[in-house]
Amino acid sequence: MISNLFAVFAIVALLFIGSFVIWSLKSGHLRLLHKLYLALALCYAIWVLALLIMKFVDPDNIPVLFCLDAVTNSAGSLMPAIYLCIALAFLRDWEKMPKKAWWFFAIPLLTTIVVWTNSFHHLQYRVFSVIKSEIVFGPYSLVSGFYCYFCILAAMYLMVRYALMNRIRMYVLQCTVFALGGVCPVIVSAVSTFTSTFPITATPLSFMTTVVLNGIAIYCLHIFDIKPIATQLVLDSISDAYLVLSDSGRVISFNKPFTQMFPQNLKLREGAFLQEYLSEEDGRPGSRNANQVIYDLNSAAESCRTSLTTIFYEQSIIIREREAAVKKYYITEVSPVILKKSFAGYVVIFKDVTQLKKSMQELQDSQARMMEQERLAFLGQMIGGLAHNLKTPIMSISGCASSVEALVQECRESLGDPEVTEADYREILQEMDEWLKKIHESSSYMSEVITVIKGQATTVVSSAEAEFTVDELFKRVTLLMRHELYTSRNSLTIEYGGERGTLIRGDINGLIQVLDNFISNATYAQYGNGKIVLGAARDQENLKIYVKDNGPGVSEQIKTRLFREMVTSKGMKGTGLGLYISQAIVHGNFGGNLWYEDNPEGGAIFGMSIPLEHIVEKFNEGEAGGLQNEKKEAGIGTE
Repeated sequence: MISNLFAVFAIVALLFIGSFVIWSLKSGHLRLLHKLYLALALCYAIWVLALLIMKFVDPDNIPVLFCLDAVTNSAGSLMPAIYLCIALAFLRDWEKMPKKAWWFFAIPLLTTIVVWTNSFHHLQYRVFSVIKSEIVFGPYSLVSGFYCYFCILAAMYLMVRYALMNRIRMYVLQCTVFALGGVCPVIVSAVSTFTSTFPITATPLSFMTTVVLNGIAIYCLHIFDIKPIATQLVLDSISDAYLVLSDSGRVISFNKPFTQMFPQNLKLREGAFLQEYLSEEDGRPGSRNANQVIYDLNSAAESCRTSLTTIFYEQSIIIREREAAVKKYYITEVSPVILKKSFAGYVVIFKDVTQLKKSMQELQDSQARMMEQERLAFLGQMIGGLAHNLKTPIMSISGCASSVEALVQECRESLGDPEVTEADYREILQEMDEWLKKIHESSSYMSEVITVIKGQATTVVSSAEAEFTVDELFKRVTLLMRHELYTSRNSLTIEYGGERGTLIRGDINGLIQVLDNFISNATYAQYGNGKIVLGAARDQENLKIYVKDNGPGVSEQIKTRLFREMVTSKGMKGTGLGLYISQAIVHGNFGGNLWYEDNPEGGAIFGMSIPLEHIVEKFNEGEAGGLQNEKKEAGIGTE
């Protein structure tokens, strides 16, 4: 009765329709036309599901088979009516179903009642059987069959007629696809009515073309969205307001939004000269605003006429909306109209950019907040290191103080003791000096840590212009990253490359954040016994500061998106903000850029290029301390 091939088809169709229903509900495509198509697809799914269940029911279990057949008749009778409603919704531009349209479902409802109560009157089936050749239909089957043909043929006729009347390629394509969806069911139903050649699954298979082609027409060709009025909507969307002027400045045409730029009592009209509205301020509401608009427009038109090129300028206009004055910004485009190589007039287009300007300001504010949040997050990550950095000197000071107290106590107790000589007191004083020296060293170290942390706690917008050396920059970075290097068991080597005393003008805290991000990424890439190099070099145009590691490097997919998008290779542990914000800091504060290279020794090299215009001078290397090629180790063994 039901072939295995149809069973496979039914399962695939049910999976497809189920996925479509979920997608449709999530995506919000729920205009009337989409709701009707959703109902069409669900009816088809119920029909196919009932036939699929029939395959696994015992052929002798007639009551169950009859119920399943009643389900198929109920769902199948609804589909032609829905098909007709889809056509009418498109042609009549229904936003919701009118009350009279619900009468199209009267016959399907009656069919459902007749089928389910067939055992009392036998109007649908005189003899019911699962074998098609043994079925004897009742008189009502003619009514339901005729109504099915009527709905499908009526929908096809209406769509074809509409396509022939408009003769627009898009409309013809849409209507043709929609109408073809009804051809196959009509042919199969007609053959099935007069012959027993086709199995009972032939009709639902034919309606599959209706479901597929209707879906293409609605969702792929946007049959609901394309209307003749769309042409005017498109013209209005191209320009929020437009004005057409003759070569003498006479108003030829304009749209309604253009009139909103002027007070109503100015009464802009076609045929008038634009200069007529340019008069002395007379106290009328909005006259100053209108004068300014016309004055700017006249100036641009004169430039356009002289140069025969399109003129662009920004125009601010005060417009009254809901009894309130609102300032809007427009990009105004004045283009010359050339007819037969002669100047004929102007086309003026106003494009509202108020929201764009607002969005750009919000974007800038958002970027500033994002950069501040990243800096605060970075500070939060350093809290552990800060506690560790301060804990060691505090404990050292405490120990030194205890030792000095013991020596003081020893001095008190030895006063007047003839056995304690001057040499003994000198020895005690020397020990006290040594302990006090250690206290001063620890205090100085704590002061450096606090200074660096205070600098990093400043906001992005309050970055201060100052001069600092490469050596000072590297020392601060080393100080801040000391704990992270220690806990990750990595070492840091500094290569000054002859740039140790080089002076840089700008915000040192921004560069510290960038280098800290580079080193943090390097420690993540090679956790444990890794070697990281922090160095500086210069070429003819830039001072280059870089961080090398020997990790796995950067994948090809990430390389193409570095510094341009928020990307991360750390999975849930990364935000993708670090390099993105670092690029903003270097470019915004120094006019430079970030760059990446593969490390020839394996791993990655991340760096920044600072234009030499931000380089002030170079200290004497002796004053800066150390040799030009001095290398310094930090990290392991420094705690």
